[in-house]
Amino acid sequence: MEHYYDPQRIERDAQTFWNENRSFAARDTLEGDKFYCLSMFPYPSGKLHMGHVRNYSISDAIARYQRMLGKNVLHPMGWDAFGLPAENAAIANKTAPAKWTYSNIGHMREQLKALGFSFDWDRELATCTPEYYRWEQWFFTRLYEKGLVYKKMATVNWDPVDQTVLANEQVIDGRGWRSGALIERREIPQWFIRITAYAEELLKDLDTLEGWPEPVRIMQRNWIGKSRGVELAFGLKEAIAGQERIEVYTTRPDTLFGVTYVSLAAEHPISLALAENNPALGQFIQECKKASVAEADMAQAEKRGMDTGLRAVHPLTGEEVPVWVANYVLMDYGSGAVMAVPAHDERDYEFASKYELPIKTVICDAQGQAADVSEAAHTDKGALTASGDFDGLGFDDAFDRIAARLEELGAGKVTTQYRLRDWGVSRQRYWGTPIPMLNLADGGEIPIPAHRLPSLLPEDVVMDGVASPIKADPEWRKFDLDGQSCERETDTFDTFVQSSWYYARFTCPEFADGMLDKEKADYWLPVDQYVGGIEHAILHLLYARFFHKLMRDEGLLSSDEPFTRLLTQGMVLKDGAKMSKSKGNTVDPQSLIDSHGADTVRLFSLFAAPPDQSLEWSEDGVEGAQRFVKRLWRLVHEHTDQGPAPALDSAALNDGERDVRRKIHETIAKVSDDMGRRQTFNTAIAAVMELCNELSRLTIDGPQSRAVMQEGLDAVVRMLVPIVPHICHHLWGILGGEGDVTYADWPVVDESALVRDTLEIVVQVNGKVRARMDIAADADKDAVEAAALKAENAQRFIEGKTIRKVIVVPGKLVNIVVG
Repeated sequence: MEHYYDPQRIERDAQTFWNENRSFAARDTLEGDKFYCLSMFPYPSGKLHMGHVRNYSISDAIARYQRMLGKNVLHPMGWDAFGLPAENAAIANKTAPAKWTYSNIGHMREQLKALGFSFDWDRELATCTPEYYRWEQWFFTRLYEKGLVYKKMATVNWDPVDQTVLANEQVIDGRGWRSGALIERREIPQWFIRITAYAEELLKDLDTLEGWPEPVRIMQRNWIGKSRGVELAFGLKEAIAGQERIEVYTTRPDTLFGVTYVSLAAEHPISLALAENNPALGQFIQECKKASVAEADMAQAEKRGMDTGLRAVHPLTGEEVPVWVANYVLMDYGSGAVMAVPAHDERDYEFASKYELPIKTVICDAQGQAADVSEAAHTDKGALTASGDFDGLGFDDAFDRIAARLEELGAGKVTTQYRLRDWGVSRQRYWGTPIPMLNLADGGEIPIPAHRLPSLLPEDVVMDGVASPIKADPEWRKFDLDGQSCERETDTFDTFVQSSWYYARFTCPEFADGMLDKEKADYWLPVDQYVGGIEHAILHLLYARFFHKLMRDEGLLSSDEPFTRLLTQGMVLKDGAKMSKSKGNTVDPQSLIDSHGADTVRLFSLFAAPPDQSLEWSEDGVEGAQRFVKRLWRLVHEHTDQGPAPALDSAALNDGERDVRRKIHETIAKVSDDMGRRQTFNTAIAAVMELCNELSRLTIDGPQSRAVMQEGLDAVVRMLVPIVPHICHHLWGILGGEGDVTYADWPVVDESALVRDTLEIVVQVNGKVRARMDIAADADKDAVEAAALKAENAQRFIEGKTIRKVIVVPGKLVNIVVG
């Protein structure tokens, strides 16, 4: 027996074998059942953290399990390599972002290999390479030609530290998601992709994603935010900024008679026109521009405003209402103006209370009385009051009849709107994909021709603070287009553009003739299993769904959705808090690999908690994982030291051997379900541990007990391949297994082994357990009932009492009801 378990040697030997035999290379024969398993690829920060280990241990367990089912498995790895951290690190270390990034990729690749993850490294890609971003640029120009890309002046979230625009989704509590700086509002030219053109399909197809967690689907539904409402107009007595009326959108036309003022966004054309002759208003508008444009941030900010002195005419009553500029109105939602109903809207109520504006109740409470708004707005729906001809109507009738009246007057119409805004993809930093557009001398723009792509990002640069080297380089900006002098666009793409299609490029990373090889894309896609954090629910996951539909409509692939099944893993905690450098509670995976071995680290990561729940770091848990690995080592070696086991003869087994064999196949059934359908790897591991306990108690007193032990250990090793592959690679060989255990068949349940001659039946009296008895498995109901009534301990509680009823639950229990 090899008494000493040496994880470093065992893992080195296994990894050498896998590398030399390209064990994890997906077959491009495009035949047979496929399974595409993918984890969200990492940013190459230079060092793995425990969150990475957990994420990739989960996907690796799934990929390895599917290989053992005989599937052609694609399990790739790459690098989300552009982005601000590389620039910041380059500035701090006085180097170029490219050099820093490629160095980190090399280091992290070795760390991932040291953990034994079954990635197909032949398909590795990095989003910062021209071979990748060339096709991203090409695709953008195609979208431009189809009218799905446009450039406009836009009010944006400006991060003053990172010196770039952020999408609303990247602003958290009014601060930049990376820098933490307070966000400002600026008006600058930006490139947009029309995600709103796909809003309805993105919403509708959420219903097809049955393999996604419902919380993720809910978040996307809310973000898309479909609403049915009414567009209506408040007239102006004279045109201002070319506008003769103020257009608003409302989902509550039933509150129209409660309007007491109209609010405009700071960037509304009327606001800006009035500010030209009103310095105080101009100053207020400038102050508004310093705040975040994220809707949630604006809703929570202190409500501030200024009366313009302008009056608008109510479309149904003809009354004049004041027009204010307010800091809580978004220019890019609806028309940039809202009808304010303080009695029935919380934000309007707060604003009206602050500025002592009228608050008019037009909705009744549950008792049919005008709602009490003395302390807060009444936002529930109810019967109308103080609303003229519409008094007494409920919401639905009021909606329809008020909308019809507005339409008759030419003052409104029913319409559908979405909360979703077009995707602003311009970023002002250097380390990203150059936007492939050319600015013309006349102010127009054209795309860079396909044969001139990629528009290369220079990598040999010097970072001078946060300024972009390509913006400061006139030579890079120059572009000669058939003798016409142009300038390259100096903005780069939001990094979410790169991560929106990388999963598709993994199907054909070497394809040089286009963005995708359609035949391969259609074979592999959609991804069967995607693993990643729920924090990407309305960033990456929504954008990837959008890009997938764009690629479909370009004829690059055929499927409608990118990811069939989604697993959102929980965080790794230590002392109850998420691991982070700032908290000083990180654990270095590499030191754990060096001290305990990769298998122990993987086992702990998968056993300590269900994959979708948070995992609390535990030194004791790591030690416990290693003890089990060592125990498995001893159990197998003690068995194989006795020489080859004889063939199993199930008819020759004694009762004890038959019981152990039943446990083996019950475990196979449970672990198969846990690994496949339920994806609860922790319970699968627990079941295998229980089986190992059973095997260790098996009395070896003849050839058939050794045969049962051989069958049990063979099953244990195969079931643990997805969890602790290195030791299983070694143990498979000494158990007599042939070939690469990576492709060993997953163990199959022998149904005959599950058959029981006898069953243990619980006997209850008035619902309380009073006895247990063994009875023939094929005993009928009458026999079971008769045996229960004779059970010695049960008779003590029956004696002298009247038996009212006997309830038999086949195979489980008998409940005797007495009175």
